[in-house]
Formats: sequence, C-alpha cells, structure tokens
Amino acid sequence: MVKHVIDGEAGEVKLLLGNEAIARGALEAGVSSATAYPGTPSTEILESLASVAEKYGVYVEWSANEKVALEIGIGASMMGLRAIVAMKHVGVNVASDPLMSLGYAGAVGGLVVVTADDPNAYSSQNEQDNRLYGVHSYIPVFEASSPQEAKDMTRDLFELSEKYATAVFLRSTTRLSHTRGPVRLGDVREKNKAAFHRDPARWALLPPYNLEKHGEAVRRIERLSRDLESFPYNRVEGEGDVAIVTGGVAYNYVKEALEKLGIGAEVFKVSSTYPLPRGLALRALRREKVIVVEELEPILEWQLKIMAQEEGASSKILGKEFFPRVGELNTRIVAEGLARALGVEYSEEEPPKVDVQLPRRPPTMCPGCGHRSTYYGVWLASKKLKVKPIYPNDIGCYTLGFFPPFQMADLTWSMGSSIGIGSGIARFSDEPVIAFVGDSTFFHAGMPGLVNAVYNGIPLVLVVMDNSITAMTGHQPHPGSGVGPLGEPRPSVKIEDVARALGVEHVKVVDAYDVRGVRDAVVEAVEYARAQRKPAVIVSKRPCALMVAREAVKRGVELPVYVIDQEKCIKCGVCTDRFACPAIVKENGVYRILPELCVGCGVCAQICPVKAIHVGGERR
Repeated sequence: MVKHVIDGEAGEVKLLLGNEAIARGALEAGVSSATAYPGTPSTEILESLASVAEKYGVYVEWSANEKVALEIGIGASMMGLRAIVAMKHVGVNVASDPLMSLGYAGAVGGLVVVTADDPNAYSSQNEQDNRLYGVHSYIPVFEASSPQEAKDMTRDLFELSEKYATAVFLRSTTRLSHTRGPVRLGDVREKNKAAFHRDPARWALLPPYNLEKHGEAVRRIERLSRDLESFPYNRVEGEGDVAIVTGGVAYNYVKEALEKLGIGAEVFKVSSTYPLPRGLALRALRREKVIVVEELEPILEWQLKIMAQEEGASSKILGKEFFPRVGELNTRIVAEGLARALGVEYSEEEPPKVDVQLPRRPPTMCPGCGHRSTYYGVWLASKKLKVKPIYPNDIGCYTLGFFPPFQMADLTWSMGSSIGIGSGIARFSDEPVIAFVGDSTFFHAGMPGLVNAVYNGIPLVLVVMDNSITAMTGHQPHPGSGVGPLGEPRPSVKIEDVARALGVEHVKVVDAYDVRGVRDAVVEAVEYARAQRKPAVIVSKRPCALMVAREAVKRGVELPVYVIDQEKCIKCGVCTDRFACPAIVKENGVYRILPELCVGCGVCAQICPVKAIHVGGERR
C-alpha cells in the first residue's frame, strides 16, 4: 500500500503520479467515499486514499466489482456526500447498467467517476475509448494533461458535479496515470454533511418519469456545452492560420510537435471533451482549416463536424486521416501527422541502433506460484483420463497458463467469462471443459455464471485458483482475503461455501502445492460432471508466493532452499520443460536451482521422477 504519499500541507510541492494527484484532488474536495475495483492503470487512486483514510475520515472500499463500486458511490451521493469511484476502462463495461440510469437521475453530492483508459492495451484486453460512454450516458467527460492539472481538475469537478446535479467522468490514460510530476498541494475542504435526499420521483426509474428524465439529461448536456466555454481548464493558446483542437495527453504532444516543426497555430486545449464547448468550437471553425488531434476515437472530431454542419461553417476539418485510430500517440506521430495535414516537409532522424541481443524474458508465473502446480496437476489429470480438455481461462495472473509449456487457455475474454463461455462450450462438447478463474474474479463476476451452470445442468469443471488476494494488480484484498483496504480484520467469505450455497453438489478443496491431490480431484470432478451432467468445483488454495515471501522477510523467517543432486539427476527436463519453474535453470547441460529465486515451495521435489531434488540449505 502507498504510504501517505498524498498527505501534506497546502503549498507543499510533491512529486506525484497522475493517479496520486487525482486522489489528492479528491481529498482536497472533501471526499467522503472512495470505492474501486483494482485494475491497471487505475489502482493507485484508491491505494493512495486508503493510506490517509483514517486521518481524514474517508470511507475506502475495494468493492467486489465495478458495478458495486459505482452503486456505493451513487448511494453516498444520494446522502449529499462527495464520492469518487475509480476503475480501468473495461471496468466501466461492468458498471454500465447503473451508469446509464445515473445519466438520467443525476447526483446530489459531487460524484466523480474515474475511467483510466489504456491506449495501446499495455495491460488490457482492448483499448476502448470511454469518452463514448459519456456520449451514451449523457454524463460529461473531462481530461487532464498533467499531474498538477489532474489534481486541480479533480477537486473542481466535485463543485461542477453539484452545480449541475450530474455525475462526471474524469478520463485518464495510462500515460497520465503513471506519469510522475511536481504537484503543488492545496487546502483540504471540509466534508459535506450526510442526509438522505428523499426524492422517489427522481430516484425511482419508472416508466411515468423516464421520458421526462431523458429530456432533462439532454438539456443538461446542452447547458454544459454553452457554459463550459468558461471552464478554467479549457483555453486557447498561440497564433496562426490553422486551428488545432486537442485535449488530454495529446495536448502535450501537439505542443512539442509544433516546436519541432517550427510553425505557429491557434491551439484549442479542450479539457471538457464531452460536451465540446460550443463557443470554443465556433471560434475554431472561423479558421479555414481545423486539425483535430486525439487518441483513439474521433470524439472531438465528430462533435466539431456536427457543429460545423449545424452552423453552415465551411472549415475543412481534418483528423483521423492523419492520426491513427489504433494505439497510443507520441510526439513523433503527431509531428508527422501535422506535417502531412499542413503540407510541410518534416523528417525525423532515426535514433541510433544499438546492436545488443537482450535475453528473452517470456511472461511467466513467479517461483512458488500455486497456479503453476495447479496447472501441472490438471495436466496430469488429462493424461490419466486420456482426454484433451477445452480450457476456458479468465483475467488474472493465471492467464499466463496460455503460454508454453502449459497452454491451458483456449480463450480469455473478460472477467468471469470463463464460466459463462465455458458453459456454452460444455453444453455441446464431447470433450471435458475445465474452466479456470481466480478468487477475486470469482467474487467479481464468476458467481452468476456458476448459478446458471447449476440451474441448467451444465457439465462444467471449474477450477478456482485461490491465492487469497487480488495478486495481479498488487495485492488488493477481496471478500475472501479476511482483511480490508487498511489491513484491518474482515470476515473471510469462503469460495467453497459460496459454491455449495449456489447449489454445486461436488465441491473439493485442495492444496495447490499437492500436485497429486490436484490431479485426483480433477479426475474425480471430470468423471462426476460427465456422469451427473452437473457442474463440479475445485478450489485450489495456496497464498500468493510473493506475499508469503514478503511476510517471511518482514518476520525474519528462514525459507528452505532446494538443490538438485547431480548424481541422481537423469536430465529428463521435467522441472524446466514441463513444470517451468523460473528458479530452475539448465546451464551447460546441468540442471540447478537458483537460491536467490527459490522460495522453498518444494513442488519440484514432488514432480522429480527420480527424487533428485531435496532441501539443501536455508537462507534468510
């Protein structure tokens, strides 16, 4: 957890990540509630607020999923309190159901929804542009271009949210979320007082009222389009014969590109990307040529073209024909696009090539990871059963099962989809279907699919990889972890109990390090599912190896280190080629265990066919 990074006195300057700056802005706005589901690149927002939650009296919650996180924020807003809800871009897909109603009903206490988009899909299954969600839901969208602006804008958006009685989107991207810059801190405002704003005609979204609410949402967006011309983060800079409309991180690339090209332009820095301020748009449309620079979808470009059509403007509006719709922008791409759009010569020297052959580092699970031994046990079960299962996989560390040597991810789709899509396959497949899901993902979106499998008699085998934490995003707790976001004790919800309560009759709990136990449990589950035409659940438990090792270091616990007896070793390669533990290497035909990587799990000793691996020493 981040340790008090965002704490400090007004006037103090701190070097903050964009996400930390957003958290500080919420703190300065007097936020009362902060909820999220962890997901890169948004995670540090809630972690930062959690680090100061006790001091400032902020309620922080790692929610079961983004839909619940948003609903908690809506409830806090109905109490007149200020709330921030953070999620990565695909998390908004999960939250979209209440989000669409939120656009109709609006907010009381300031409600800021952070969508951390991921152009270039650095850590995501897609690079969707969530400005489109603002258009779809009638919720205005704002973007910052630096950590300082992210802090200040977040603070001010709570005021705007309350003034216009609407939730607002604050859109960040990976480049801003994980950029560090100097941020001058401001005063921390007092919190709003809590009182439920009882208004059934507004909150109960029933047919007699919905058309009226739809009209209110449209009029609110139209009003914002007029008023946001004076929004302090929208501005016009520079002079020239051409207008460039841009916003967010792309604004920085435009400024640098213009300097490289040595040309002048009237730059419209738009921070309220939806709705586009009409006054600023009409000012840009006075120019004969308007160039729009934005990442991913042409949201600003579309709005400009619509306004130009409505106003009969003759400006030539250029955009995505010169700037890619796929991938992240940078200064070079923007400079080249501007040069083509303006018809000027530009060439950039290629950076010098360094002829260095770096060692390959394919993605792999950590030494001691229980997912590796679970996959190995499942593989053994498939060999024993003489079948070739279909393996629907899910979103988490265990997605690395896609890579050799395991290759146990025939599909990865979205959170919890291994169960739903796996059920669709299992209904019609002659081969067994063994789906994988993580513990956090099970609570996030896995339970409805499992209920459906029970109800409809789907012969699916579900293996829950339970490492007691949301590991992939940095060890955030979930309902099964037994602790809260501040490390305080919380009830631990057992996945096996949930599965039984949902109606699963065949539930087995195994130790992920017990390879033979995993193998036997999978064999039994496959045979049960085939015979009974019902789902079976295996919960493979073992705490995250990184978390265990970190705790051992803190407590000074000595971990065993395994060694390979070279006289017994037959060089079969099972430990490296089939089990693929990164702590075991082959050098000059000799297999050995790297003591600096070994965490002492002992699974390699189990799988060695000649028992050549044993404890050979200890290290602190």
